[in-house]
Order: sequence, then C-alpha cells, then structure tokens
Amino acid sequence: MQQHLTIVDHPLIQHKLTLMREKTTPTAVFRQLLHEISLLLGYEVTRDLPTTTRRIETPLMEMDAPVLKGKKLALVSILRAGNGLLNGVLELIPSARVGFVGLYRDEKTLEPVQYYFKVPEGLKDRRVIAVDPMLATGNSSAKAIELLKQAGATDIRFMCLLAAPEGVARMKEAHPDVPIVTAALDERLNEKGYILPGLGDAGDRMFGTK
Repeated sequence: MQQHLTIVDHPLIQHKLTLMREKTTPTAVFRQLLHEISLLLGYEVTRDLPTTTRRIETPLMEMDAPVLKGKKLALVSILRAGNGLLNGVLELIPSARVGFVGLYRDEKTLEPVQYYFKVPEGLKDRRVIAVDPMLATGNSSAKAIELLKQAGATDIRFMCLLAAPEGVARMKEAHPDVPIVTAALDERLNEKGYILPGLGDAGDRMFGTK
C-alpha cells in the first residue's frame, strides 16, 4: 500500500503546473498542459502495479520478461473536469477500461448528488484509478469513491492535479485505504470552496466556459 498522499514534485510537472496557474494562459494551452501533466502523474499512480513474467524470444535469445499481471485497469473520470486527466492516462494505458461518475453539488444541502454512473464490469478484480483535477472540499471525490466501492472496487487510487488540506483530510477520513497522487498540496480553501492559490475552476478553464 502506498502512503495516503503522494506529492509528485518532478521539475517538469511543477513547471507545467505554474504555467497552468497563470490566469493569462489560454484555454488551448491549459488543456495541452493538463494532458502532459496527466501523463507524468500517470507514471506515479501506476508505480506499484503488480507484474508477472512471460517467456518471450528477443532477436538474440529467449528470456522471462516482465508484463502486467491481472485484469486490465479501470480508469474512472469524475465528470466533467476529470476528462482532462483521463485522456492523458488513457494514452499511457490504452488498453484500460473506462468509466464515468457524474456528480453535482446541491446548492441547498451542499451535498454531492449523482446524475450519471457507468463503469466497467468486474471492478473487484481491477485496479481502479479515479481522476479529477481538483480535490477541494473532498465531498464529491469521497462520494465518487463510495459509489465505486458499492460497484465492487477494492483496489482504488485517486489522482488529481491540485489538492487542498481540507480535501485530503476528508478523503482520509472517508477512505483511508485510497492513496492520493497529486502534483501539489495548496494552502487552503476560500469561502466558496475554491483552492487557494489554485488555478480557478479547472473545468471552465479547460473547456472555455467562463
């Protein structure tokens, strides 16, 4: 089991994240940077994948070479912003199965409400990587993980671009068995639940909707 929170401080990731944080970065560049960072984060979140060996023949001799063990991974995007991370990880692991969890926040209760859920079969036999760029309050992320567990998932990782201490604490309380991989742990949330210093609303900046 990995530690609960892993901050990937690779210089390339940190440089690209700085460019994403800048408010003048245009939508197309923001989207491309997120794609590039997701590839780099993908290496870290898959670091402890189980392997076995297979007998192969190189041009010179036979050998027992390492290959991934078990069923294909499941990548689950927490809509809508999760799709920005999903595409990069899918490029890294093209054979992965893909699922989607749709949640919105009820403005009266501030609780996450499910509006869409479609995931691959056999989650109990797969490593599941849930992706969402922002771990802010942690309520939606914790709910999404809860839904995945109800669907049978037992081996789950959560990958995000930015995390707030409040969100990390909420996830650790709700799902201490789910490691988090992120590019940065920011200072705090503001009164509206946005991560500070953050980068604004990831979905809006990715899709140009604001």
